[in-house]
Formats: sequence, C-alpha cells, structure tokens
Amino acid sequence: MLNDKLKNYAHLHLLVFIAGFTAILGQLISIEAVSLVWYRMLIALIFMGVYVYFSKAKIRISRQSMLMLGFAGIVIALHWITFFAAIKVSNISITLAMFSTGAFFASFIEPLIYKRKLIGYEILFGILVIIGVFVITQSELHYWLGIVLGIVSAFLSSLFAVLNGKFLEKHSATVISFYEFISGVIFISLYLFFAGNGFSSEFFALHLSDITYLLILASVCTAYAFIASVYVMRYISPFTVVLTYNLEPIYGIILAILIFPEKEKMSTNFYIGASIIISVVVLNGILKNRRNRRNKVTMVS
Repeated sequence: MLNDKLKNYAHLHLLVFIAGFTAILGQLISIEAVSLVWYRMLIALIFMGVYVYFSKAKIRISRQSMLMLGFAGIVIALHWITFFAAIKVSNISITLAMFSTGAFFASFIEPLIYKRKLIGYEILFGILVIIGVFVITQSELHYWLGIVLGIVSAFLSSLFAVLNGKFLEKHSATVISFYEFISGVIFISLYLFFAGNGFSSEFFALHLSDITYLLILASVCTAYAFIASVYVMRYISPFTVVLTYNLEPIYGIILAILIFPEKEKMSTNFYIGASIIISVVVLNGILKNRRNRRNKVTMVS
C-alpha cells in the first residue's frame, strides 16, 4: 500500500518535471510562438482523439457547452502563445517567474466566477506578489516585454483553470480537453489564414529537430501529461496535485540554468523576487487547504 502511494507521488513529481520541461522545449523549438502552439494543439488533438477512440469515451455534449468549451480553448491557446512568446523575447527564468503570478490572479478571478467574497490573506498575498515582480523588474527591466507577456500568460492560465474547475462540475476532463483543443486549433488556423502569412510553404518546412521537439511537446508534455494527471488524481488529493504543480517554476528554472547556463544567468534581485512569488504561491495553497478542511468539518457538524 505504501509502495503504491510512493509510486503515485513519484509519478506526480515526474508530471511536474515534464511541465517544467515544456519551457525548455519552447526555447529549443526555433519556430515562432503562434506556429508552435498551432502544431502543439493539433498534434496533441490527434493523440487525444486516439485516446478517446480506444477508451470509448462519450464526448457528445450540447451546443451551449460546446461554445463555452470553445471559449476556454481560445483562452488556453492565447495562454500558450504568450507563454512561448515570453520565452522567445526574454528567457525561461523570467517567463516562469512571471507565470507564478497566476495564483495572484486566481485569487481575484475565483470570487467572480464562484460568487464568493475575497479572503483577507489573498489580498495580502497579491500585494506580496506585486512586490516580488517589482524586485525582479529593478534589475531585469531590459526583459520588460517578456515580463509583460509572462504576466498576461499567467492571467490567461488562471482564467482557464478557474473556468475548467466550473466545467468539471458537468463534464469529464477528457471531454473538456478534447473540445478545447479543437477550438484552439480552429482559432489559430483562422488567425494564420487571415493574417496572410500563415500556411505558406515555409510554415510547413520544419527542421528535423523542431519536428522531434514538437512531437515530444505534444505527446509527452500535453496528451500524456493530461491523461496521467487525471489518473494520479484518483489516488492523490486534488490539493496535493495543485500544490505540487506549484513547483513547476522551480523545476523549470533549475533545468534552464543547467541546460542554458549563459542565457539563464540572472541577478540576485531576480532570485529574491522569484522566491517571494513562489513562496506566496505555496503558502496560499496550504492556507486554502486548511480553510477547505475547516469548512468541511463545519458542514459535517
């Protein structure tokens, strides 16, 4: 029994490591962010379709649900585009540090979606996150565009996560991801078509290394990571899963320093600011878990 639990925890940390490795692939892939995300979502959708076919999952939903999931698919597409664009114009460390601000945005988006009051410590944590970002910008202002794109990406990621939390009340994770990926591919395809520079011969002329990295990104870091995370949540509490995923920036930054030592060498201010942001994210998760446990005890009493 203990061995099974350890295996699932090890599997969870492997998934977080894979999530951190996504940023590394974004740096290694030479094509620009919009094309990268189009390929990622299309290939992942194919893998997802194979999974749906063999698992015989029921994916028929109402038109209204399809439209709502379609909107979420556009949000996740924009999140990935801004995420990879931030990496291209700055570096992995800046992008992942800014990505950590997502918990700050979630604290304000959740009350709007779920119609609850703001919690006092969430406002305090929001201020601390802003301080962390301010400390980073004091020495890394030359990466201002990457900082802005990273923060936008974090906001979109939080919006996407909160929306999906609402969708899970009615639909399975398989259905949600399947339709969101379809929507994302259609949205980016329309953009590329009307932008006038998409789907040219150069668009499909990929280097062998890019094809390899894209396949890893779409299969291992997207389709597999999704299926495996659903599996892990059967044996590990959702809180533990969410809290562990907050380690993604730490794994990603460590990997970036090891793989790109020159490009990822940052100032002391960066690491101080990043530590503030990540610490707030982890502490926020711990306090939320305690609050949820108290609420459950109160309801039982």
